[in-house]
Amino acid sequence: MTVNELPAFTLPLLASVLAGGLIGFEREWRGRAAGFRTHILVCLASALLMELAVTQGAWRFMPVEGAQVIADPARLAHGVLTGIGFLCAGVIFRAGFSIHGLTTAASLWITAAIGLLFGAGLFGLGLVGTLLTVLILIALRLVNRRLPQHAVVDAEIVWRRDAVGAEDRIEAALAGLRRSATADRFELIDDGSKLRRSFRFRIEGEPALKALGARLRGIDGVVGYSLDPRDD
Repeated sequence: MTVNELPAFTLPLLASVLAGGLIGFEREWRGRAAGFRTHILVCLASALLMELAVTQGAWRFMPVEGAQVIADPARLAHGVLTGIGFLCAGVIFRAGFSIHGLTTAASLWITAAIGLLFGAGLFGLGLVGTLLTVLILIALRLVNRRLPQHAVVDAEIVWRRDAVGAEDRIEAALAGLRRSATADRFELIDDGSKLRRSFRFRIEGEPALKALGARLRGIDGVVGYSLDPRDD
């Protein structure tokens, strides 16, 4: 690559930094682990590697005499998208029955794809992909806030084993909620002195969740609980 060719190589990199920044800003604003800088670096790295792939003719290597070298940039693109899966796995975590970070992982994956588009010189397609991604992450969340809020909650409740009727009162506190029949888990903890049970249910909005917490606190024998709304 010569100095005269530098502007043509720089423009895709600047576009990838801008695209990664736009997508990463939304994740940073939401307080996610992979935010502004991470998305910029993912998009920039993808663009750099794609530029590397599309300029294989300029690589400094000597092919075997008489051999024909055929460049296939798509193979490197496939490698980038496969490798980004390891980074995406780092932002997905499980807490009880809840799995968090799927949206952030998806945003990293599509950011890598957008970087590949800019690196290949497909500016129009990369711009459309960036705008659609930002629209999905921001605008659809605003739409979702106007819809009835029925959060899926993963709950763990701990009560003393010797508290007579505590489990029945817990069941009464959860009455009326849309429960999942497959999420219950029973555990005997603290040398058998306490019981812990897990639940999954749907609840309408934060006020209802606070009211449930107040009901649980008022049950004699309950020594702890965790109410974990699922959110990506």
